[in-house]
Amino acid sequence: MLRPLFLTALLAFGVQALPAEIIERQSPGCTHSATSRDCWDATTNINTDYSTTWPNTGITREVDGSFEGSIVYWLTLQNVTLAPDGFARTMLTFNGSYPGPPITANWGDLVKIHVTNNLTNNGRVNCNFFITSIHWHGVRQLNTFQNDGVNGVTQCPLSPGTTQTYTWRATQYGTSWYHSHFAVQYPEGLAGPIVINGPASANYDVDLGAVMVTEWYHNTAFSTWHYAETVGLPQAQNGLIHGQNVFGSGGYRWNTTFVPGKKYRFRFINTGVESAFRLSIDDHQFKVIAADFVPITPYTVDSILIGDGERYDVIVEAKSNSTANLKNYWLRATVQTACSTGVDNPLNIKGIIRYEGGPTSGDPTTTGVAIPQNCADEPISSLVPVVQKPVPQIDLSGAQNLFWGLNVSPVIRWTLGGVSTRVNWSHPTLQLLQSTGTYPTEYNIIELPEHKWYYFVIEETTVRFAHPIHLHGHDFHILYQGNGTFNATEASLGARWSNPPRRDVAMLPGQGYMVIAFEADNPGIWVLHCHIAWHVSAGFALQFLERQGDITGVDNSTLGEICYNWNTYETTATHFQEDSGLKKRGLEFDSVM
Repeated sequence: MLRPLFLTALLAFGVQALPAEIIERQSPGCTHSATSRDCWDATTNINTDYSTTWPNTGITREVDGSFEGSIVYWLTLQNVTLAPDGFARTMLTFNGSYPGPPITANWGDLVKIHVTNNLTNNGRVNCNFFITSIHWHGVRQLNTFQNDGVNGVTQCPLSPGTTQTYTWRATQYGTSWYHSHFAVQYPEGLAGPIVINGPASANYDVDLGAVMVTEWYHNTAFSTWHYAETVGLPQAQNGLIHGQNVFGSGGYRWNTTFVPGKKYRFRFINTGVESAFRLSIDDHQFKVIAADFVPITPYTVDSILIGDGERYDVIVEAKSNSTANLKNYWLRATVQTACSTGVDNPLNIKGIIRYEGGPTSGDPTTTGVAIPQNCADEPISSLVPVVQKPVPQIDLSGAQNLFWGLNVSPVIRWTLGGVSTRVNWSHPTLQLLQSTGTYPTEYNIIELPEHKWYYFVIEETTVRFAHPIHLHGHDFHILYQGNGTFNATEASLGARWSNPPRRDVAMLPGQGYMVIAFEADNPGIWVLHCHIAWHVSAGFALQFLERQGDITGVDNSTLGEICYNWNTYETTATHFQEDSGLKKRGLEFDSVM
């Protein structure tokens, strides 16, 4: 984790990701340990349906927590100068570090995070450097949708000098991340990991915690955006593995040390702007045990593709204690150029796996596996959820088609369901729901009025470019992913109805389609969007208004206070840009690919 430059002399570079889990956890009837990761406590285990059941811990993770390794959940947004790869630049950070502090809790805990916006303008006029909202990616937010952190939807932006408290129950377990959902702020450094401890579908000895992977721009994302408006998307200068890499003669590579024969859990997260990566460790294999927040039946691969916003938990077994094995190995994050603009040196995004008893310095000389250049998710047949959930079978000609579109004049706009989404920060959807109950067309709202299953086709037939599709508030079931124009007969016959993969991000094939389904069991306002920051800023999004009549517990006092502060601050601002989650924009701030 990087901190301001004047502190770097006090830190050891190349440290491991923060261990997320205690080695052993004892409770009546269960010892969660290296040989029994499938159990959790006397009443819950890997087979427990976490959509309806979770432990009642009675614990709120707030000020200082109550278990070893917990952190202070007070996040302060700060402008600092850091050098993640040795190249110093101004960044936006949580608590002055990058990545942000890990939010760690146990399955069933109540999580409460206080966020203070201390961003300053440093004389700039582009005020959306300095307002924000924080999204807890993949968190179900059951009965707490107001805490989802999407400006223009669940709240007004958080203005400088103010604090907001987000509260949610950890009904799921596994790996995710939190990030700004405002403009293109999270590529500036406003991102950090979430680890919810719980059971696992395979045993391991050591949890290495989260490992975040992203491309990295030496110019600010905002200036990069202006370049993109007039020229096209630029390549990034580098990529980072958990906030570290080398550039020229500067920087340090992320590294960790294996003990021969031990099994290590990695929690990989793609926190990128638009790049998909293929992850691998030379001469080692990945046993995949979770996709997003969903534990799966373990399977083994040499490498794995991870799109923007996706997460994979994998177990790597260290080699035996022999002289030939005790050397350094590359951890590689290879940019998939078929669905990414790329970086200047795409083969340089690497970390190092060392072995106890082997060399403690120097770069590896190992050779990587062959890396295919494609942007397909892991096969549907491989991602088998442990907790089985069938989907009611229908004729997919009745599924609603959310056809993707691209308008190129006068500037490029992305559409979903025929609308390029645009919201007003001063009048978030939740506020309109509480008042008029009517919404502008450009809010792009689809109502889901009943507690039943809904089926959608997301289709893109123009650009051969895969898109990571993210849904807030739900894990959706992936019934089918196909190439070409949607064919209802083909999809109905080929769909996986019995326990299909479910997750909150999946890759929409370039010039293809994806069929998804989910049960409307979580009343609220939920955004569906492409997780490529440039694309969602250009309108590639929509809102599901789910069971409006069953929405309860809205805190109008907090909503009103945040919007009052925002509206007061807005009168002092002179210039606004696009919003990365959803946006308020004029033609001059519409976007390009």
